[in-house]
Amino acid sequence: MNVESIRIVGAREHNLKDVSLEIPKNKITVFTGVSGSGKSSIVFDTLAVEAQRQLNSTFSWFIRNQLPKYERPHADVVENLTTPVIVDQKPVGGSSRSTVGTMTDILPVIRALFSRASGLPANLFSFNDPTGMCPECDGLGRSVVPNVELMIDRDKSLNEGAILLPNYKVGGPDWQVYGLRFDPDKPLRDFTEAELADFLHGSGGKVEVSFKNGSFGVNYEGLVTKFTRQALKRDTSQLSERTREQIQRFIKEGVCPACEGARLGPAALEARIDGRTIADWSRLQIADLLPLVPEGNAARTALERVAAIGLGYLSLDRPSATLSGGEGQRLKLVRHLGNTLTGMTYIFDEPSIGLHPHDVGRLNDLLRELRDKGNTVLVVEHDPDVIVIADHVVDVGPGAGVHGGEIVFQGTIDELRQADTKTGRGLRRTVGFKEQVRVADGKLPIVDARLHNLRNVSVDIPTGVLTAVTGVAGAGKSSLIDVFVETYPDTIFVDQSGIGASSRSTPATYLGLMDPIRTLFAKANGVAPGMFSFNSTGACEECQGRGVIITEMAFMDPITTHCASCDGRRFKESVLAHTLRGKSIADVLELSVEEALGFFTEKALLTKLRALADVGLDYLSLGQSLSSLSGGERQRIKLAVQLHRTGSVYVLDEPTTGLHMSDVDTLLGLLNRLVDRGNTVVVIEHNLDVVRQADWVIDLGPGGGRDGGQVIFTGTPEDLRSFPGSLTGHHLKLEA
Repeated sequence: MNVESIRIVGAREHNLKDVSLEIPKNKITVFTGVSGSGKSSIVFDTLAVEAQRQLNSTFSWFIRNQLPKYERPHADVVENLTTPVIVDQKPVGGSSRSTVGTMTDILPVIRALFSRASGLPANLFSFNDPTGMCPECDGLGRSVVPNVELMIDRDKSLNEGAILLPNYKVGGPDWQVYGLRFDPDKPLRDFTEAELADFLHGSGGKVEVSFKNGSFGVNYEGLVTKFTRQALKRDTSQLSERTREQIQRFIKEGVCPACEGARLGPAALEARIDGRTIADWSRLQIADLLPLVPEGNAARTALERVAAIGLGYLSLDRPSATLSGGEGQRLKLVRHLGNTLTGMTYIFDEPSIGLHPHDVGRLNDLLRELRDKGNTVLVVEHDPDVIVIADHVVDVGPGAGVHGGEIVFQGTIDELRQADTKTGRGLRRTVGFKEQVRVADGKLPIVDARLHNLRNVSVDIPTGVLTAVTGVAGAGKSSLIDVFVETYPDTIFVDQSGIGASSRSTPATYLGLMDPIRTLFAKANGVAPGMFSFNSTGACEECQGRGVIITEMAFMDPITTHCASCDGRRFKESVLAHTLRGKSIADVLELSVEEALGFFTEKALLTKLRALADVGLDYLSLGQSLSSLSGGERQRIKLAVQLHRTGSVYVLDEPTTGLHMSDVDTLLGLLNRLVDRGNTVVVIEHNLDVVRQADWVIDLGPGGGRDGGQVIFTGTPEDLRSFPGSLTGHHLKLEA
């Protein structure tokens, strides 16, 4: 047995077809292949799950019962594993107290610097410690206060409905508290100063309030005081969504007036190093903070890594919940580089997402550094600039879904370049500049945009053409597009955010396929359509139609396990006895989009299915959970819903995310068809193949953060190639 390799035998997760392979340890292995080929099924659903399962089994019974339960993956053998560290694309999230500084562990080191310099305890510099946090905002840096002017109408009396809050109907119990204490016919504008203060903020005494079953003495409190207690000084997570929305209408949020957003108490803000407080340090861009931190300090080393990976435009006080998936993943990488553990298996999911070609080299350096420390590095990736640093490549395919699930190549990058696989052919191909660019038929101006780091940017978005918005991470691309969408609200903005659907949502439910499918089954079997809904009477009672058992964990992500009762098929056995053209409802939901196009003959269904195929999602199954989709897949399924439009403006945020090289041509064909139908298409994009094929480019920069926020070029892609001072142009020239 070769213990120098991780060994997998007979892997059958999802679409894997009895896959066996050996992965060398202490090397960088990159897994390639088209979207849906089975890369993640090998790396995450087989190798990572089994490593986590075996690791958890080493703990005591008591600790094991507190940890998530991982099911053994469908494989004969998974052995020679080491401790896994999974660095995925899931949003960093975190509470409102989580920032770039806390998640990277840089801020605690800086606290120690200020503690030594001032002689104050380190916890005084922590906004997450009761002794250090601002007493006014509890360390959040922001204050939420009632908006009094939205709660009352000063021109009306109480009898005329001066209280605008819900549940204060004239004559009702809540209204009586005030209608019986004050003159109900007197307009609020005529209240004396003392009366108004008592009405809004007073306390003391009782008011006899009449209810249906009698009257009771109620303690008096002013309208604002009562609203603050009921709406702002309690956990609103237990309230209904409607009630929370009502509360939002009557509050205003702003910077805490006590700490001015610094989150800290007065003592910490008195301490300074070279005239700057710790809050001043946290507000600086990391690139600007670097020179202030002493050489050799752990914070300096970590900050240098953040800057080296192209995130020098971030600040330590940036809330982690506002980071993109790519930014979050790269910060996780920096955090892991700070430890001295060896013999680990680091697993990355497309770490190049959101990176300009200028920054990919820096990412590669960090991956090599992890390997050189004595770790195994596994990377699922589409970007050729990352694939080329692999010591070993595993190419999965040949296609997606049922057409994938096999190892089509294993070897070195030089050998892959000669291989007859989609990845091999993709590495050999060259995409030139568009021979004939379209001419705009109009323009949509953006005037004096100042959002985030934009510096009074004015630029025209040409209509009737394909425009690429380019620039390094943090240059201001997304900010510019946010301003554009706000200026032109009819724009169809297709981003990579969550779909806003429930855990039961699938491609079939999202595209509105389920109702006609249920109707077909109902007519064929003479029963009610509701029987064929996994959200209704036909659902498996054990898992309530989910196909999995979801166990909520108080301190980590929920754990899902296969439902043994329905074998993951969501429906009762009695429902599965009814068929349509020889297939049960569960069989139909297991069909891929490609297979469904051959199964259904109904025009309404075929139109929607073809839209999914047009955006390159023909490998998805109709019943696949939307929560399992990548950011790029979510974006393309949202695009599929909008494909029928003409004369519209489409804006797409990095549509090549998660796309294999061979699929970029399919995407370009789709974008060009949209333009040819009379639409305007704008893409934020780093992929140079897409940039070359655009009609127009708007390049922002020259750098990120404070060094960006300007339009440095507008014109054709070919003109950009020879434009000095543009990093995008530089890389177009390099790859020409």
